[in-house]
Amino acid sequence: MDNSSPGKDSSLEQPDRLPATRLLHEGLLRSRFEESNAAIYMSSGFVYDCAEAAEAAFASPGSRFVYARVANPNAAMLEAKLAGYEGAERCFTTATGMSAVFSALACLLKAGDRVVAPRTLFSSCYYILHDILPRYGIEVTFLDDPGLAAWEKALSRPAQAVFFETPGNPGLDIIDIAGVSALAHKAGALVIIDNVFATPVLQQPLGLGADVVVYSMTKHMDGQGRCNGGAILCSQSFAELLGPFLVHTGPMLAQFNAWVLFHGLETLEMRVHRQCDTAEEIVSFLAERAELSSLRYPFLAGSACEILARSQMKRGGSLVTFDIAGGKEAAFRFMNGLRLISISNNLGDSKTLITHPRTTTHQKLSDAECAAAGILPGTLRLSVGLESARDLLHDLGRGLAAIPPGE
Repeated sequence: MDNSSPGKDSSLEQPDRLPATRLLHEGLLRSRFEESNAAIYMSSGFVYDCAEAAEAAFASPGSRFVYARVANPNAAMLEAKLAGYEGAERCFTTATGMSAVFSALACLLKAGDRVVAPRTLFSSCYYILHDILPRYGIEVTFLDDPGLAAWEKALSRPAQAVFFETPGNPGLDIIDIAGVSALAHKAGALVIIDNVFATPVLQQPLGLGADVVVYSMTKHMDGQGRCNGGAILCSQSFAELLGPFLVHTGPMLAQFNAWVLFHGLETLEMRVHRQCDTAEEIVSFLAERAELSSLRYPFLAGSACEILARSQMKRGGSLVTFDIAGGKEAAFRFMNGLRLISISNNLGDSKTLITHPRTTTHQKLSDAECAAAGILPGTLRLSVGLESARDLLHDLGRGLAAIPPGE
């Protein structure tokens, strides 16, 4: 569909716009009213000039909009914008991040297939792999060690898919995208990566060898805690598997949410870099605090993951994970002592949020499963927002002061 404005000389268009510019200008489909921003097309169906036009539309899928579950203008604009920024051949949007994860796996796998994944996953991703896929005769091999040697051993026999997050949720584990992708492809597997913590601003897995990238757009892409959404970015060949699966199972993104997310993307780069600036200040502050038993951040100087993280990420991100030495009781005292930072299980918001994974997002996991994923009773995940760094450091200090000495 041509979204260029009439009367413009296409020869004057700049051929290679930089990513920040593409986030602002790509994807817009203007109506005959020539609006400056994307309109909301709240329609579940579309009409045809004649019966022959309807027949032709269904004979040529994708030639025009026929039903909002199949495709709609707001989702199409959003998909074009994100695909252009990520450098993907295709993008599909879904109702949530988890519907994106499940759809990417389910469209590919069948009984008898094998998936390899680390245990260091978001709890809902772990549930899909641990509880749902085996019901359909799909074997899942979990790795306790996310290092390349463990991947090499697991992929020494054939597999159809590899799935992982990097940085991981909530421990910020870093997995070698290029190394694992090479091993996976040798074993016959496609590589599906959840890139939600890094965002496409800081890491682009497709350029490192991954085949499919999934996002919860609910996080940084919306960035203000307003709506849910998911995205799957892939090649045209994978799209031929995924497209029919989405059309017939129906996890499509609502038009209004697509409109919100379309505009959220316009400020994504600016917000993520500002959040990284503040996260770096917070890491420096927390590194000096005796109340912490450990501090985790991809670019933490001297950490085991720093060199690998710097090789595939532009910056360390907006998430900081740390362990309070006194366990759950001390962690709760810390959280309850905060006044500016909000307790929430969400992340990627413009406001700073803190989560105790063991009792919220990962509550349903056993003690052994949590331990294997590096989730301790005192583990806290901090999602850094856009507030003043000074105010956030003051609030963190207030929370730490609420922990009694010796805990």
